[in-house]
Amino acid sequence: MTTPHPPVQASLLDDTPPDTAATIEQLREQLRRWEHAYYVLDAPEVPDAEFDRAYRALQELEAQHPEWVTADSPTQRVGGTVLAGFATVAHRVPMLSIRTETDISPEGARAFDTRVRKELGLEPDDGPVEYLAELKFDGLAINLRYENGLLVQASTRGDGQTGEDVSHNIRTIRQIPMRLHTAQAPAVLDVRGEVYMRRDDFEALNERQRQRIADGLRHEKTFVNPRNAAAGAVRQLNSNIAADRPLSFFAYGWGDIQGWDGLPETQSAMLDAFAQWGFPINGERRVVRGAEELIAFHARIGALRDQLPFDIDGVVYKVNALALQRDLGFVSREPRWAVAHKYPAQEQLTIVQAIDVQVGRTGKLTPVAKLQPVFVGGVTVTNATLHNELEARRKDVRVGDTVVVRRAGDVIPEVVSSLTERRVGDPPPFTMPTHCPICASDVVREEGEADHRCTGGLYCAAQRKQAILHFAQRRAMDIKGLGDRLVEQLVDGQYIQTVADLYSLPVETLAGLERMGQKSAQNLVDALQASKQTTLARFLYALGIRHVGEATAKALAEHFNNLGALMGDTPQAAATAERLLAIADIGPIVAESIHTFFQQPHNREVIAALKNDQKLQWKEHTGQASQPQEGDALPPLHGKTFVLTGTLPSLSRDEAKTLLEAQGAKVSGSVSKKTDYVVAGNEAGSKLDKAQALGLTILDEEGLRQLLAAPASPAPPATPAAPDDGQE
Repeated sequence: MTTPHPPVQASLLDDTPPDTAATIEQLREQLRRWEHAYYVLDAPEVPDAEFDRAYRALQELEAQHPEWVTADSPTQRVGGTVLAGFATVAHRVPMLSIRTETDISPEGARAFDTRVRKELGLEPDDGPVEYLAELKFDGLAINLRYENGLLVQASTRGDGQTGEDVSHNIRTIRQIPMRLHTAQAPAVLDVRGEVYMRRDDFEALNERQRQRIADGLRHEKTFVNPRNAAAGAVRQLNSNIAADRPLSFFAYGWGDIQGWDGLPETQSAMLDAFAQWGFPINGERRVVRGAEELIAFHARIGALRDQLPFDIDGVVYKVNALALQRDLGFVSREPRWAVAHKYPAQEQLTIVQAIDVQVGRTGKLTPVAKLQPVFVGGVTVTNATLHNELEARRKDVRVGDTVVVRRAGDVIPEVVSSLTERRVGDPPPFTMPTHCPICASDVVREEGEADHRCTGGLYCAAQRKQAILHFAQRRAMDIKGLGDRLVEQLVDGQYIQTVADLYSLPVETLAGLERMGQKSAQNLVDALQASKQTTLARFLYALGIRHVGEATAKALAEHFNNLGALMGDTPQAAATAERLLAIADIGPIVAESIHTFFQQPHNREVIAALKNDQKLQWKEHTGQASQPQEGDALPPLHGKTFVLTGTLPSLSRDEAKTLLEAQGAKVSGSVSKKTDYVVAGNEAGSKLDKAQALGLTILDEEGLRQLLAAPASPAPPATPAAPDDGQE
C-alpha cells in the first residue's frame, strides 16, 4: 500500500512554480489531502479560509486552462449537471441482498453461527468461526466503479442486476475519493457501500428548508427522515440538489475486481485496504469469534444505537475468511456467509378506525387497519397491514381497538398486538369477504395457505395491469410493443377493461398516447393481429391461471385437445378437479385452481370475447402427434425431465429450454425424484441443493451441450393408448 498522497509544499500560493501545469496538479493534491482529513478522518488540517483560498486558486487556473481540467479534480464535485433521465447500468457482479435473521433477539446470532458451522461441516471441537461484525446502515446502497484508480461510474442497486447511473450526484459527496489514494490501483474495482445522512446534518437541512418555506418558497418541503432525504438526493436529475444536501458515505463491500495483485484473504483486510485507499470505513466494526462474541457485539451496538450520529436498523455478520465465503456460496440469491440481525423496531400506540381489504396485483387480499395517525420510526403512519385473516384473528384486532403499531423492517407498518383490556363494547371480529371488493368474483383460500385470493384474474381491475402484461409476454401471446408504460396508460385512461379490448384499439387512439406515434401504433396493431394465430398451450398460459406455468399449459392442451373440453359450455360443465388430477404432474392445488378459474363467469366472458368477438384461433392438439411410431427415430432426450437453475455462461434459460424441448425433453420448474438431470449455472440456489441431496445427475453447460449432441434412437413398439377421459 502507498501513503494517501505524496507530500506537497506548505503553501502553493506564496511560492508558485513557473510551470502552471505542475501548480495545478500540486493544488489538486493538496486539496485532496485536506478533503480526506476533513471529511473522512474528521481531523481538519487547515482553517476553512485556507482551504477556500487554495480552492479558488485552482478554479482560476483551470478557468484559464480548461484543456487541463480532469474528472478527478476537486473542483468537479460541484453540482450543476441536469440530466434528461437516468441511464441504466448492468452490474458486472450482482448487488445481492442478504438474509435477515428472523429472530431479532440476541439468540438470532447463535442461530446464524449454527447454520454456518453446519454448512461448513464443523464439529463442536473444531473451534469457533471468525466473523466480521458491522453496522447495518439505513441509507441507499451504491456501487462505485474505479478503472485504473479513477472513479468512472456510480450506480444504485436497482433490482440487483441493473441499477441507475447516478455518477453526477455521487461526485458531489466529498467523502468519496475521485481517485484512489494509491499508485498501484487495480485495473477495475467496484466498491460498494451506503450513502446516508447524519442526524445533525438532517436537522440542519430541515431547518434550512423551514426557513425557505418561511421566505415564501412554497415548492420547498421538509423531509421525514434522513434515509428518505439521502435517497431522494441521490436520485435527482439535477446534481445541484445533491450538492445542496449533506450526504455521507461508508464503504463495506465490493463487486467486480480485476488486476489486484495480492488480494487480501479476509473481509476485514479488504476494508482495511479500502481505508488506506481513501474510503471512509465505519470504526464500529469488529472481528469476533463464535456465537458468544456475535451476541456481545449485538448487545453493545444495541446499547449505543441512540448515541450514534446516524441511523442504523441492525448489525451485519459476515464470515471473515473469503475462502470460507466461497465454500459457503449462495442460496436463493442470498449469501450463506452473511446475515442482517435487526433490532426491535420502534413502536407506538394508536386506535383502529376501520379495517379495509386491499386487492393486490396478483389477486391477494390483504386486511389493512386504518389508523388514527401516529408518528412511528420517522414517519406518520395511517395504515398498517394485518397480513391475512388468520393473523388478524390471532392478534384479535377489531375496529375501535387500541393497538401497538410497529414499522416492521423499518419499512412496512404492521399491527403488532391489540390491547384487549382497553376494548370498548364487543365489536365483531374481522372476517374476510367471500367476494372480491373490486370485481365481486369469488374469494378462495387454498388448502395449506394463509392468503385469500380473488379468482377474477382476467376481469378484476386490481389485477388488470398484471394480467395484461402476462397475457402479452413473449412466451404467452407474444404481443411485441406492449410494455409496462403503455399498459399503464391504457388502463389508467380506461381505454381497455380486459385483454379482449386490446384487439379493438384503433390506431388513432394508440398514436395519441405518450411516446407513441403513427408508426409505433400501427406496429402494435399488427402485432395484436399476428398474435391471434397461436397455440392452445400458449393461450392457456396467457390466461394467467394461478399455478399454471408453461409446462402445465402444454399438459392441459395435449390432454384436452381443445378449449371446449376443458372449460365446457357452462361453468358447471367445466372440467372437474377429479378429471384434472388424471393429468401427469397436476396435483390437488393446481387442479382446484384451474377448476375455480373456469367456473368464474367474468373469466368465461373474457375468453368468449377473445374467441368469438376477436376471432382468436389456435392449432388444436390431436393428442396423437407426440406418440412415436415403431421404427421412428426418437430424439436423444425423449422422456427425460430437466430442471434449469442458475445462470449459464452462454445460454439464456429460454434458449436452453428451447434446445431441450426440441430434443424431446421436458423442462420442469421443480426438483423431485422423477428429475433426470439438473443443469446448474452460476449462483445456483436451493434447486441445486435439493438435487445434490437426492443424488441426481448435475450438468454444467458443457455437459448439457454434449447431451444435446447425442444421436437419436429408434422408438420402441407402440403400445395401445389408454382411454382419455378428457376428450369429447
